[in-house]
Amino acid sequence: MTVADLPLVNAGLNGTSAVLLLAGLGFIRSRRVAAHRACMLAALATSTLFLASYLTYHAIVGTTRYAIDGWPRVLYLSVLLTHTVLAVIVPPLAIWTLTRALRGRFAAHRALARWTLPIWMYVSVTGVVIYVMLYPLGGAG
Repeated sequence: MTVADLPLVNAGLNGTSAVLLLAGLGFIRSRRVAAHRACMLAALATSTLFLASYLTYHAIVGTTRYAIDGWPRVLYLSVLLTHTVLAVIVPPLAIWTLTRALRGRFAAHRALARWTLPIWMYVSVTGVVIYVMLYPLGGAG
């Protein structure tokens, strides 16, 4: 694996996080607490690996510019802006939500998770969308 492979790895980690988040939601709705916990911890681990990989890639490569002009560029920048702003708040929200669960404060955990989950899901899914927009044929450049 080379640094050029990291964007695809990052998209895979984002997609995996999204699947784990959905599975975790399904498990808690069916009162399968242990499976919910496992999925949510795996989603946190996957997102942490994503962040390490993302920072490594951009420390080495720098900024990746979107090559298309016109309305596709406006769309890309709109998705990127919302993704980036929300991505900044996911780590503290996720940690805060997890901390409430680990301390057995389940009502508070549930109240915060109602905000954390959709934001985290949006960031995970738009991470994949951004990859597809930057590398439409699946290559990293």
